[in-house]
Amino acid sequence: MPESASLLTLEFLAWIDSRPRTYAEAMEAWRSSCPRHPVWDDALIQGLIRIENAETMGRSLVVLTPRGKALLHKKS
Repeated sequence: MPESASLLTLEFLAWIDSRPRTYAEAMEAWRSSCPRHPVWDDALIQGLIRIENAETMGRSLVVLTPRGKALLHKKS
């Protein structure tokens, strides 16, 4: 597990954790073309979030993994 996380990553994890979020909603809110803020990609690579697939993007959910929850609650 990463020892520390950026404030942006923690904000992203808290946003995901606050209520059910669809993949489409998360991509719209957290998409970035800035290589300095790849919070979405970093969270996936680090195993902090996962996508629970459904038949459409609008129904697929983005959820915290146990690792993501642990990191979020460690910093709360």
